[in-house]
Formats: sequence, structure tokens, C-alpha cells
Amino acid sequence: MSWRTVVISSCCKLDYNLGCMVVRGENTKRVFLDEIAVLVIENTAVSLTEYLLSELIARKVKVIFCDEKRNPCAELVPYAGSHDSSRKIKMQMSWSDDVKNAVWTEIIAEKIGKQADFLEKLDKQRETYLLRQYIRELEFGDTTNREGHAAKVYFNALFGMEFTRSLECPINAALNYGYSLILSICSREITAGGYLNQLGIHHDNAFNAFNLACDLMEPIRPFVDGMVYYEKPTAFETEQKHKMLGMLSDEVRIDGTRQTLLNGIKLYVRSVFSALNDADVSLIKFCKYEF
Repeated sequence: MSWRTVVISSCCKLDYNLGCMVVRGENTKRVFLDEIAVLVIENTAVSLTEYLLSELIARKVKVIFCDEKRNPCAELVPYAGSHDSSRKIKMQMSWSDDVKNAVWTEIIAEKIGKQADFLEKLDKQRETYLLRQYIRELEFGDTTNREGHAAKVYFNALFGMEFTRSLECPINAALNYGYSLILSICSREITAGGYLNQLGIHHDNAFNAFNLACDLMEPIRPFVDGMVYYEKPTAFETEQKHKMLGMLSDEVRIDGTRQTLLNGIKLYVRSVFSALNDADVSLIKFCKYEF
């Protein structure tokens, strides 16, 4: 089982040899490909061989490329991630609106519930009560957008009444970076499962190639929020980004087991597909974590 998050920060060449990724820089290092779950290439001066890329794709390694500011800007997505992807896509296209709305309602209830749990831990009683009330008011498919109302209360409670998600500030930079990592991991599991990322259950943006990952990542967002809240970054540079990457190895609980967040997301995404294919929302297994 792959488990390592590998970050390439300095100028080097990456190639493949005998089941390993060889990192040729000031020193030469080898990393077994079967151990790598996520490869983040931060430096734009890194070169790598097509053979290595092919081997990374074959092992379903999520490869994330960063821009000159070391922010994620692209990822490697294979054309097919499963031997039966045609069958999976046909199943995906047959999911009924009722089933998709039922799953979306469960996802949003879980997300708001986690937000409320975090605010309760911070002893923000009024805001906690409001979020619990939004869960009680949640309608099928969240047609009244309780998610949006909860988000406003939640972020203002965490970061102040002047805070908005559109501000250019270190907190939003950290949130966006963390969210992009979670989005990439969800995307990896969707592709590995043989499904199409473009076809979401709620998100339906014609210009978004990751609609389904945007749907499934929602209950994981508070995990990122908690990390950013406790760090309270006054700047968001390489050191803070590497700390954020470390969250993928943090422990969560899912279906009675303890897993890394990376593996927990895998189990969660698979459970959502089971719920959609069997029209049974009770099959969804959410990650539980301590803030």
C-alpha cells in the first residue's frame, strides 16, 4: 500500500530505474515507487523522463505540479484508472437525481456537523447553535443552501467578521493550498476507481474538470480549516506548505479503523461510490478526526 508524500523542492532530474524513482541532484537518492502515494514537484527547474511518468501513472501515484510560486497549478490525470472504467462510467451516468441528491444531503450534513464540532471545541456557543440549527433545517439536496449560510457564520467565527474567502491574505492562501491537496487526493481516487471527474453529483460547472472531486472533498475541508486556525499563518511560504503536506499522514478514524488521512479519503470515496451504485446512503463511511 502506498503511503509516502514525496516533495521535490530543489533543481534535479527524476528518472526510473528498477522499480525506483531516482532523484539526481547534488546527491542521488532512490525512492521505491510502490511506497509513493503523492508526488509534489515544487521546483520548476525539475526535469523528469516520460518513462518515469508512465510508471507513476501505472501505480496510480498522484503527481502534483507547482508554479513558480510553489503553489499547485496542475496534476497528472490518466485517461483510465481502472480496467472496467467503461462499466463504471455507464453506472455513473445512470445514477438518478434522487440518489445523487440523497448523497449530497448526507455530505453537506456531515460537513456542517464537523464545522459545528470545531466551533464547539473553541467554545463558540452561539455560532455552534446556529450551525446545528442549519443541520436541522437542511432540506433534500440542500435546496435552501444551508451550506452557504453555515460557511459565512463559520469562517467569521474562526477568522473574524472582516474575513471573507475572497481576501488576498496568508490565511486564504493556506486554506486554498490545503483544499487543493484534498481535491487532488479525491481526484486520484475517483480516477483510480474508473469514474469521470467531470460528472459531479452537485457541482455542475461546464468549465470545471473536477466537479465530482469538488463534491466529495466537502466533509474533509474542516480538517484543513482546523490546521490553518491553529497555525494562524502571517505568511505562507515553503515551510508552511510543507507543514500542510504533512496533514496527509495525520490519523483519522473511519469504519472502526485508524488510518492516515490519505488512506481514509480512499476508503471514504469508495464508500460514496457504493452508496451511489446501490442507492443506499447508509453505506457512506466518513472520516472522523480530532481538531
